[in-house]
Amino acid sequence: MRGDGAAPSAEIRPQGNYVLARRHESLVFTSGMTPRRDGKLVASGQVSSRHPPDFYRDMVELACANALAAARSVIQDPERIAAVLSLTVFIAAADDFEAHSRIADFASAYLHRELGQAGIGSRAAIGVATLPGNACVEIQLVAVVEK
Repeated sequence: MRGDGAAPSAEIRPQGNYVLARRHESLVFTSGMTPRRDGKLVASGQVSSRHPPDFYRDMVELACANALAAARSVIQDPERIAAVLSLTVFIAAADDFEAHSRIADFASAYLHRELGQAGIGSRAAIGVATLPGNACVEIQLVAVVEK
């Protein structure tokens, strides 16, 4: 289970009956994004302590890149994402896994690289039994937009 880099998918599309992101005034709410490239899940299965947390970095960054791309898809020039208000990282965690915050750190670091300090908001790292499509991680964010 290894991802293949953090560039967002060239084509992000919903995998069901929902929108990728919804904007209300200056707020943008994304749907949960998994590590997909061109609509195909590139990393699946549970996150386990059998691997060091760094093993999961690429797949977390890809899911985060997709979430940021979804947020950007509902804004227009000259607008920009001014701040990430909230980041939720869902982790399909095996029973033995306890480093949830380390996995979420990869998403936070990605957003910091992309947006600077504005990429760091409140955060939750949540372990779950399964995720849609057997994804290993799913990322959802709330951001604020400015001109």
